Amino acid sequence: MKILVAGGAGYIGSVLVPKLLERGYEVNVVDLLWFGNHLPDEVTVIEQNIVDLREKDLEGYDQIIFLAGLSNDPMAEYSPAMNFIENGSVPAYLAYIAKQSGVKRFIYGNSCSIYGYTVNELYDETMPTVSSYPYGISKLQGEFASMQLKDDNFSVISLRQGTVSGYSPRMRFDLIVNTMFKSAVSTREIIVNNPAIWRPILAIQDAIAGYVRAVEANDNLSGIFNIASGNFTVGEVADYVRAAVKKYLDIDTKIIIKHIHDYRNYKVSIQKIMDMLSYKPINNIESIVKELVEHLESFNDFEDESYYNINTFKKLLSDK
Repeated sequence: MKILVAGGAGYIGSVLVPKLLERGYEVNVVDLLWFGNHLPDEVTVIEQNIVDLREKDLEGYDQIIFLAGLSNDPMAEYSPAMNFIENGSVPAYLAYIAKQSGVKRFIYGNSCSIYGYTVNELYDETMPTVSSYPYGISKLQGEFASMQLKDDNFSVISLRQGTVSGYSPRMRFDLIVNTMFKSAVSTREIIVNNPAIWRPILAIQDAIAGYVRAVEANDNLSGIFNIASGNFTVGEVADYVRAAVKKYLDIDTKIIIKHIHDYRNYKVSIQKIMDMLSYKPINNIESIVKELVEHLESFNDFEDESYYNINTFKKLLSDK
């Protein structure tokens, strides 16, 4: 099977692509390489804007995985116009030409951010999506457009991901567990803006398992799936990170609570993906921290701007 991963040189793709290669798939990547290239040498990387792709460029691929676009709220709010193009229009275009060129499956990397504020209810995929922020709105647009194209010959799977955390060769420290780990190690403090709000946390290894399950699903399966390792309050995440940092690095950390209001509050049910794709998360906050500790020497400069998407994004737009 031949797979094209759009945005495959990013945080998730840098872990997913080697896993797909390990399972015997032929994998190519199309990416503008904003954050460099940390992929294995044998991977063909096409440094090209997705909107410049044409149907003939996709001929011969069996599946396409969309990991591209702007990846978080700060980037979306810094450039709302670019956000709606990259997260809404670009996946719609890619799914459309993929179907026209004979690709059999399109897998869309979505976000649980689309749920917005859920007032402590556990949301499944049938519940309302009420995000009023540019990032959540645009991710929902990309999903909606992609899902319109599904039929008996073109499978579309959308993975609504929790906040991904853990180690990647293309490292990030602007993700909740990674950020708390960085702060605990570098400043001996973890700052919690609001301990009561909920977040579905997704260990990157569990995310990769979800994408593999989607790639290997029955040919005629389509659908929208929440995916997470578990639901936690932000205060609870801080407690687990502090305990794991103490356990694995013997560092004592102070938690500072600020009680700043946040309109983004959601927790999700993953029963559907467990039932239909046999997805079973095996990680938790402690295992995420353990993985970060094991790779600590590879990213000991926590101030490197490449670890923070908004910093790299601002520089890219400034240079243009």
